[in-house]
Amino acid sequence: MKKSIYILFFILSAIFAFQSFPVNAENRFPKPEFEQGHIQPETITPSPRLLLLEYLDVAVLITALSLISYFILKKRSRKLVFWTSVFSVLYFGFYREGCVCSIGAIQNVTLALFKDDYHIPLTAFLFFIIPLIYTLLFGRTFCAGICPLGALQDIVGLKPMPIEAWLEKVLGIFPFIYLGLAVLFAATGTDFVICRYDPFVGFFRLDASFTMFMIGGLFLIAGVFIARPYCRFLCPYGALLNIISRFSFKHMTITPETCINCRLCENACPYGAINMPVQLKEKEKTETVVRRYILLSIMVPIFIFTGGFLASNFSSGFAHVNPKVKLAKELKNNTNYGMGEKEALEITAFRSSGQSMDELNLEVAKIEKEFYLGSWILGGFTGLVFGLMLISLTVFKYHPDYSPNKATCHSCARCMEFCPVKPGVL
Repeated sequence: MKKSIYILFFILSAIFAFQSFPVNAENRFPKPEFEQGHIQPETITPSPRLLLLEYLDVAVLITALSLISYFILKKRSRKLVFWTSVFSVLYFGFYREGCVCSIGAIQNVTLALFKDDYHIPLTAFLFFIIPLIYTLLFGRTFCAGICPLGALQDIVGLKPMPIEAWLEKVLGIFPFIYLGLAVLFAATGTDFVICRYDPFVGFFRLDASFTMFMIGGLFLIAGVFIARPYCRFLCPYGALLNIISRFSFKHMTITPETCINCRLCENACPYGAINMPVQLKEKEKTETVVRRYILLSIMVPIFIFTGGFLASNFSSGFAHVNPKVKLAKELKNNTNYGMGEKEALEITAFRSSGQSMDELNLEVAKIEKEFYLGSWILGGFTGLVFGLMLISLTVFKYHPDYSPNKATCHSCARCMEFCPVKPGVL
């Protein structure tokens, strides 16, 4: 088991490093070489999808969320949740090719908030906000079987096993980091990194690069033994749902009646999301509690500042992912372009645009300033998450019976199958 955990840690670390690769990648402006006699084909722009069909997608989303919430909270049926997952993979995955998706819509919402010239499509906003509303009402039923990425992983989870609690906590920080990076790159108009590095959209569209197919394949192979590795350790939308689900009005329960502590559900959850019974222990001394909270109140601001400072040192690398920053650097380092050498397409487009270098440099300076400020916020946010995680480990919580952890429970309904108590029996 420990060997599998270390393998998982290595795979996830490698994937995270790969996704961060563009930050440190060398600028590349390949000089295109066309053979003589090349005829530029006529560009054909595909017609936009009918607005009626886009609203049909929204209607399907609402219907599916309503049904699966009913299956979980009322019918308490793992089988119905599973078949809903199959439907979601077929419809939202292969038929809709993973787009529009709630995870990628994070970037659309961010761009709309920070760029006045961008108008978010209504359907993209609805796909972002509707699962959040359902999560506030019923817990993470969207994760249970509506999100095609999570549903696909849930289907292949044939022999899922739990991992150590400390490793779960450490890897659980990555979705918040990924969320911060996605917001940073979208807010600066640099890139939609969630969509670019979606590990499963290549399967849905059958057009991904070999590298992305391999990454997606690794996630699915890992998902056979480690339940939903992407959902738990990378998904940025899952980070939002993790926060909102804590305040859900209703949430699935392991037992429909009073728990009899039979312990049959103890190892049923592959996500480690079951709160074990904790009996009331001897009350700590007031002085000990006060000292601990004073220390934590001092440490959390230190974590926030340290995280912001460390992330700000990477702001320059983040900024160089931006196409305009890369263009300015290329123009600066290749002053002989246009004097006998073939130019890169980006440089040719810039020269024909009529924009001066001074104007470009002013725009680049603004972008770099945005990245510097954004990096401080990203680092501070990560430090805050780390500090709150430490606080959660030190706070005593009394649990009289087995109950799902609202934050990390994916509402998959696996644990319900193990409970011998039936509605109305007790």
